[in-house]
Amino acid sequence: MNKENPRQAWMSLLAKAPTQSLEDKMTAVGPEPEFKWLRHPEVGGVMVQGRAGSTGGRFNIGEMTVTRCALQLASGEVGHAVVQGRSKSKAQHAALVDALMQTPRANSLKAQVLDPLMTEMAASRDARAAKAAATKVDFFTMVRGED
Repeated sequence: MNKENPRQAWMSLLAKAPTQSLEDKMTAVGPEPEFKWLRHPEVGGVMVQGRAGSTGGRFNIGEMTVTRCALQLASGEVGHAVVQGRSKSKAQHAALVDALMQTPRANSLKAQVLDPLMTEMAASRDARAAKAAATKVDFFTMVRGED
């Protein structure tokens, strides 16, 4: 994870994690802690921007659907989440993890949820890369015998 800003790293991981995988890991952690909603999960859109060649001027690529929410644990920690798509349960679980990572349970939660998610996502990324590499075509020019 990002050493400079660990919260940014776990928020990014939670936003990118597969919905079912995150929900399974949160179920394995145990019962949900008590919390109150600061912002119920709501679906909306955000404009996605890009840069030509990574350094040029910004331009709008299009819109993306996101779900966001915010909650507060009974102990006072606030968790936020913004996830791609329309999964309100994924947003809720991501916000719960964010809030719980600010408690003394952070180390156990990292070991039970974040580290396995990171491992699964890396394996999935490697499998996609291997599948793409298998279709790679190397072009080369042979020297013709004509002078």
